[in-house]
Amino acid sequence: MNRKQVWMTVGVLFLAASFASAQSYITFDVPGAGTGAGQGTFPENVTDTGLVFGYYVDSTSVAHGFIRTWQGAYTKFDVSAAGTGAGQGTFPYSINPETTITGYYTDASNVTHGFVRTPNGRITTFDAPGAGTGAGQGTLSYNINPSGEIAGYYWDSSNVAHVFVRYPNGSFLTYEGPGAGTGAGQGTGTSAGIGLNPEGAIAGAIIDDDNVLHGYYRKPDGTFVVFEAPGAGSGPGQGTDTDGIGANYFVPGLWVDSNGVYHGFARTADGTITEFDAPGAGTGAQQGTLPEVFNALNVVSGPYIDSNNVLHGFIRNWNGSIITFDVPGAGTGAGQGTAPDCLNDEGVDAGDYIDANNAAHGFLRTP
Repeated sequence: MNRKQVWMTVGVLFLAASFASAQSYITFDVPGAGTGAGQGTFPENVTDTGLVFGYYVDSTSVAHGFIRTWQGAYTKFDVSAAGTGAGQGTFPYSINPETTITGYYTDASNVTHGFVRTPNGRITTFDAPGAGTGAGQGTLSYNINPSGEIAGYYWDSSNVAHVFVRYPNGSFLTYEGPGAGTGAGQGTGTSAGIGLNPEGAIAGAIIDDDNVLHGYYRKPDGTFVVFEAPGAGSGPGQGTDTDGIGANYFVPGLWVDSNGVYHGFARTADGTITEFDAPGAGTGAQQGTLPEVFNALNVVSGPYIDSNNVLHGFIRNWNGSIITFDVPGAGTGAGQGTAPDCLNDEGVDAGDYIDANNAAHGFLRTP
């Protein structure tokens, strides 16, 4: 019996009760993280062994990479070519089972470039073919799978987005999704962190000529599956976005309705889309439910924004039940609160919480 079958056997009510009653929190700050608004610690993923990685922003608003063991030991790193001005630095986003990490860095001219860091600390940098070289352009490396394939997207010299795949031998594939717009801010992107599955399938969003988002995934053979959440709006900035793709072609994400409200969805391999909202989610523009991450058990997590624009965490179990939570110390003002964006297969949730001073701190939540 595999782990998913075990969870199913245990039962829905027991799971929901145990998550709610036995939860515990570890909060942490990477040494050197700033304490001002927009500064602090920003985890990006947590492995099944409890290894957390991400970036921290120091007191000068420069970003640096970090790795944290379950015991609390830190390794910090920077790409040597990363800029040292505010908003610049090193931004890790994805890790594979070999603990190879990919992400991007922003240089002193505010151009982005991809990097890959091996377990021994060796860093290789790269640029996708066609990436622009102006400020705000360049290569955004967001995903790495067990075979070492890397996927992300790049902004070209016209500020149009295109997807790239970088293979372990250093060669590249680039593509645009069906119906992708060709104007500035339009094009084809990928999900971040978990948008590339072990087979090489990629999930993301297409922004069309009307600035409407459409969800998609691309199979390794080049076949595209484009889809819309049933309630998605059709105006600029509205539509369907994805959060990633699992080995079983499970694709969660969010959709924006005609009023600018966020809602979650989960799409199974047969094309069935289930929409959902976290209890307490606001119903005004730029409020609602924002799924960020999922695990191999099809459990989805992320923040929701309430009617006061405060963030709270939620976990949606594979059966559709939803629990909500707040990390102790999270602020209660607009733009503050709890923002989970990491979830491993053991049910450990991680992310950051924003305190009353608008500084970010890392957390681990164990069920």
